[in-house]
Amino acid sequence: MTPDQLYALLPAVHRRLDAEHGGRLYALLSVIAEQARVVQDDIEQLYDNWFIETCEDWVVPYLGDLVGYRILPGTAAALSDASPAHGLLAAAVPRREVADAIANRRRKGTLALLEDLASSVADWPGRAVEYRRLLAVTQPVRRYTDEDHDARRRLRHGRLVDLRRIDALDRIDGPFDELAHTVEVPRTGSARRSGRYGIPGVGLHVWRLRTHSLTRAPAFCVDRARSSYTFSVLGNDTALFTKPVPEPSPCHVADEMNVPAPIRRRALTERLHDYYGPFKSLCVWTGPDPDDDVVPLDRIVSADLSGWIYTPRDGQVAVDPVLGRIAFPEHTGPEQGVRVTYHHTSAGDFGGGEYPRPTNAPGPAAAHYRVGPGEEHQRISEAIERWHAEKRHRSASAEAVVEITGNDVHHDLTDIALDPGDHLTLAAAFGARPVLRPPERSEDRPSPLRITGTGRGEGPPPRVVLEGLMVAGHSVQVRGDVGRLAVRHCTFVPGWGLDAHGLPQAPGEAGLELIDTPVQVEVEHSILGTVVVSQDEAATEPVRISLSDTVLDATHRELPALTGPQGRPAHAVLTARRTTVIGSVRTRAVDLLENSLLDGEVRITLRSQGRVRFCWLPPDSATPRRLYCQPEHSGDPDRVVLKFAGTRYGTPDYVQLAGGCAEEIRRGADDGSEPGVLHDLFRPQREDNLRTRSAECAPAGCDAGVFFAT
Repeated sequence: MTPDQLYALLPAVHRRLDAEHGGRLYALLSVIAEQARVVQDDIEQLYDNWFIETCEDWVVPYLGDLVGYRILPGTAAALSDASPAHGLLAAAVPRREVADAIANRRRKGTLALLEDLASSVADWPGRAVEYRRLLAVTQPVRRYTDEDHDARRRLRHGRLVDLRRIDALDRIDGPFDELAHTVEVPRTGSARRSGRYGIPGVGLHVWRLRTHSLTRAPAFCVDRARSSYTFSVLGNDTALFTKPVPEPSPCHVADEMNVPAPIRRRALTERLHDYYGPFKSLCVWTGPDPDDDVVPLDRIVSADLSGWIYTPRDGQVAVDPVLGRIAFPEHTGPEQGVRVTYHHTSAGDFGGGEYPRPTNAPGPAAAHYRVGPGEEHQRISEAIERWHAEKRHRSASAEAVVEITGNDVHHDLTDIALDPGDHLTLAAAFGARPVLRPPERSEDRPSPLRITGTGRGEGPPPRVVLEGLMVAGHSVQVRGDVGRLAVRHCTFVPGWGLDAHGLPQAPGEAGLELIDTPVQVEVEHSILGTVVVSQDEAATEPVRISLSDTVLDATHRELPALTGPQGRPAHAVLTARRTTVIGSVRTRAVDLLENSLLDGEVRITLRSQGRVRFCWLPPDSATPRRLYCQPEHSGDPDRVVLKFAGTRYGTPDYVQLAGGCAEEIRRGADDGSEPGVLHDLFRPQREDNLRTRSAECAPAGCDAGVFFAT
């Protein structure tokens, strides 16, 4: 009940007397009503906690105990913690698995259950394979009749490989292999050396990478005369991946269309209708109309476009899904450009992308402008100029949100001038990833995107928020009296761009420059190039830079990732949580370095302040006192070496730890997870849980193992 409802229950004489004495009784009833709402909400939550679908996360293990769900030993530490890490409990005790515990016992021993476990336990798509069906068998002397189906199957597994079955050869040794193999002695589930092809072997192949879509994005023109394009707007080769299709039934065994697998050239040829289309894995348009300008299915051909040697016939459009390339017949490229829809993979949701991201609601008085196809403004600079004009006429507030729709490339934004009290948000619309590039003109060095605080007028320093954007071809430069810069879910392409081979175009060039400004920088779930801080150290306080769930990439571990001009230490105080750094860090001081991977030299000038805990950094680093940091904590620096599967931006294995990386690093965070930008995926906990559950639910007498397809 509201305070007014409670107050109305009192006799009129008491209300009249209370009004005469200043409404003290009404104030008391307001407090009582507030506490009553707290009690009511708690009672409702207690009722919700009886059901697995609506209970709080901490209740899930207790409901699991009621149905006999066994919790892994390592999870007890998370349950005993008063405030477990965000997402750790959900990864260690999945709600969906507890809900299906009884039903899974009834399905125990089936391959389809193993695939469901991969999804419910680890949230990874999977395919279960019974290896005994792929073993080569010795043929007996007697001949088989045509009616003996099992005999014909054994004969198929005993014969030599048919070299004309190109598609089958293309899938050899993968999750979808169907050729016969000789027996391997090691057990499938062995922790030391696992073998696949044995009589009791059952393998669960899982895909850990997530697919990310790009819808009707402009393709990059490599050669207009030869009508050559790349799917990636940066001009680099990128593998195309399948948009997973839900399995039709729980008993269905996953195939290539149900998992985020890379698209093979032969698969695209044989199943073009499954992969190609406006709402499928890939599609090509030759004009602005999404309905009439789509390239028809009968014109698409799968081809190997390595070296751009292949030339399609008249009327055909060649697509290479392995390299992410498109070729039209020479001199027939579309005049209005090419737009594409495709899917690529990433380990997590960080950097600019179409994936859902949490948004902070602007103030109720904020001016709102939309930029993009079919919107009121076609250019970002037009929307900002209109905001400034309306501010001068006092018809708009000092807070503005410029929302960019579509996946277009914008070349018009070069300068953003802000007055005191301004609060500007440049954000991508939901499901969009716009690209900011410098103006298209030939320059030895492209001009940066300047964000300048003018200092004219009265009020607090201006604030800027960049969200969901990709900045390529130049840096972002902050000058003047700017109070705060927030970067969320953005990509400042390391090295400004990529060439056809995926190498950075300008290695070590700055992605973010802070020049004579007191700005406080907060970066979340983003990818940044080198950060350069140029300040008057004698006259100004050090700027504060906070990084969380972010990659700071200088393109090479020997290049500076955070530095000042001419290699001097940055006049800054750094805070980094769950961050992966590729390159050296030279700064004045740190506040906290936690659960991070720093692959490069670390030199901190003031080492009497700040904390460094649960990180990996080179042993000879000059930092404040380190707590539980590797490799010192293990005492074996020769073995506990940081190894990445890939450090090139734009590749599927970007900033993932290599398979042979030491366990002290893979589980080196304070909660037993993986340090760095992928911390919140809780991969070690998911893997442990999946291996345990798959061993419990494997068919009788079988030995189950988990293999990572990505």
